[in-house]
Amino acid sequence: MTASEPLGLRSGTVTVVPYDARWADRFTQAAQELTGALGPAILAVHHVGSTAIPGLCAKPILDILVTIPDFERGLDLVPRLAQLGYEFRPDEEIPDRHYFRRRRAELRTHHLSLAEPASQHHRVTLAFRDSLRADPALAMEYGALKLQLAERFPRDREAYIADKTEFVARVLERGR
Repeated sequence: MTASEPLGLRSGTVTVVPYDARWADRFTQAAQELTGALGPAILAVHHVGSTAIPGLCAKPILDILVTIPDFERGLDLVPRLAQLGYEFRPDEEIPDRHYFRRRRAELRTHHLSLAEPASQHHRVTLAFRDSLRADPALAMEYGALKLQLAERFPRDREAYIADKTEFVARVLERGR
């Protein structure tokens, strides 16, 4: 990440930075690029993750959820996404999404998921985002937790994610 480019994080590290209004612009650019390249093969492109929540601190990586009509046919999009610089990560721990990442040199800049609208991943990803957008106090509570965990686990992404799980589950349960 540089002053001119608000996205980028080295693999194996966890850094949380203050909200950057340019993240919304970077999402708009990425969404236009994806829509142009994938066209009718996709249903929607969503800005998700912490960079999608105005005012929330985040890891400087853009999270994108692309809604697809058919999970298996989503694999047909791998070559087109590769042309856009998205690397397919087939050994994914979440079974109902296809996962990709985009890099600039050694920095991760984008995480992209393909999922069907009825999938668990699609539903919980949008529900969590929408809960934080609707409740600024909840978003700030999440931000404080993220800062604390990034300080505790600057080189342990798995521990950082694991220690957010209870908060995420509580938000999703409350939203039901």
